[in-house]
Amino acid sequence: MISVSILGAGNVATHLFKAFKKAKSVSVNQWYNRHLAPLETYRNEVSITDDLSQLTKSDVYIIAVSDDAVAKLSSNLPFEGRLVVHTSGSVGIHDLDKKHQRGVFYPLQTFTKGADVDFADVPICIEVLERENLPLLQELGEAIGSNVYKVNSDQRRALHLAAVFVNNFTNQLYRVAHEITESQGVEFEILKPLITETAKKVQDMSPYMAQTGPAKRNDKKTIQKHLKLLENPQHEAIYKLLTSSIKKTHGR
Repeated sequence: MISVSILGAGNVATHLFKAFKKAKSVSVNQWYNRHLAPLETYRNEVSITDDLSQLTKSDVYIIAVSDDAVAKLSSNLPFEGRLVVHTSGSVGIHDLDKKHQRGVFYPLQTFTKGADVDFADVPICIEVLERENLPLLQELGEAIGSNVYKVNSDQRRALHLAAVFVNNFTNQLYRVAHEITESQGVEFEILKPLITETAKKVQDMSPYMAQTGPAKRNDKKTIQKHLKLLENPQHEAIYKLLTSSIKKTHGR
């Protein structure tokens, strides 16, 4: 049985807590947050605290807070020599206080409160400084059904950057598309099968090979028609930038 303490109460911390509670080989000893209010819902399921000095011993302490708060929280922990990991994609392993055995347990997925997540669909990227801690994090990830990957800090930063492109930026493009359809009274729902098919394609072929559309074909008339339809200057700028990028990629 792996004992864990969770530090933080955001989306990642909450989803990890729920996953650990379902895992037969994981025990959540404590859940810390500087304010107890977000944890009150779980008071009957786990010991909660807002006092770092009250933290009990666990096999691993998981810091799941904002990137800017990771270093300070790790330095404020009132113990040393124990395994402390963070869940950030962009924070280095050396940002954790050196008084600890340091590691990373990064779930690469988008987490939203109220939206259930199957951790079978959540790759876990792990990193350690002390090699003996690697099996523990490997086992912890597998206990919640995830595929686990050994990834160093530079690789993890690159993955996090790539994730911003495929998730955050793509979602913003969905928002732009939603505004465009809304402006003409067309249901955004009609685009959802296309969204699904686009995501399915890259499961079986490279994004380069999957590319279609007027920019790849260098269909100048269609591109000009689209630009005339765009009333929002910001949307027009995005369209021009991405069109230019696709044309350069495909030699147009």
